[in-house]
Amino acid sequence: MAAEHEPSRFGGFALWSPPAMLSVFTVPKPFRGHIGLIQRNAVRSWTLLRPACEVLLLGDEEGTSEVAKELGVAHLPEVPRNRHGTPLVNGLFELAQKRAKHPLLAYVNADIVLLGDFTSAVSAVAREKSCFLIGGQRWDLDVREPLRFEDGWEEQLRAKVSKEGKLHPVTGIDYFVFPRGLWSEIPPFAVGRTAWDNWLLYGARKAGAPLVDATAAVTAVHQNHDYAHVSGGEAAVWNGPEAAVNRELSGEAGATYTLLDATLLLTPRGLTRPLDRAHLVRRADALALEHPLLKPLLRLARSAWGLARRFRTRLGETNANA
Repeated sequence: MAAEHEPSRFGGFALWSPPAMLSVFTVPKPFRGHIGLIQRNAVRSWTLLRPACEVLLLGDEEGTSEVAKELGVAHLPEVPRNRHGTPLVNGLFELAQKRAKHPLLAYVNADIVLLGDFTSAVSAVAREKSCFLIGGQRWDLDVREPLRFEDGWEEQLRAKVSKEGKLHPVTGIDYFVFPRGLWSEIPPFAVGRTAWDNWLLYGARKAGAPLVDATAAVTAVHQNHDYAHVSGGEAAVWNGPEAAVNRELSGEAGATYTLLDATLLLTPRGLTRPLDRAHLVRRADALALEHPLLKPLLRLARSAWGLARRFRTRLGETNANA
């Protein structure tokens, strides 16, 4: 599938979709060094989205107030934190939904550069659905310099992503677009640690909202960075005490959803249902967790699928040798 190998050049929906009135929010890390540089790149790109989006910077980390003033975006300094000082996801989402001007919101990690296809994609989904959660895979890219937001900057960045970028696995989600009030309650996850993003997918599906994988429609550029801002480094993000709490808060065994749990895909042809083997197998596994009595039947179906694939492969080899 082309979307797995090259960044999207998607944008045709802007011709026929209503504009998405969107509030974008994030909680930045301190604006210093390389992290500061890439966060400034990211937030600046959000201010250039059209239709214009409201941008909210949450938290009081070093430099956040100054960057908010410089770029003309809103700043909400007071956020709830855990005993380690890490902002809590439920508090961030509650605060943003209370203060946002628009009914559609997008949480975006502060190192993600967004291009014009983002609002086009959101508009396309909003035209068809009133309740949804949009996510997608990101493109990992080394960025060491401030982006120059001049004419043609998007095309230049797409070319760089196409040449040097790497599509991240389906387990990591760096943006979430949703209508206000989608989740009735979010556990107090530590932001930036493991599991919370996967739970948001699970929680949306539990609430009955379609989960839209917009990978084929949105080029979300993740600017690679180290984990010097986390006490204990990258290992603490996945295996530290806050990560352990996040896993515990995830609760049910099936709560760690990925983009393979998407119920809809957004492509240049519009919304479509995922019918590839990876999505179908993942859905069967989720059904087995939700309904244990179905497990033997689903196991039988997977065995039959495997036998059919082997039969087709051998038939093809026989025909090729005939």
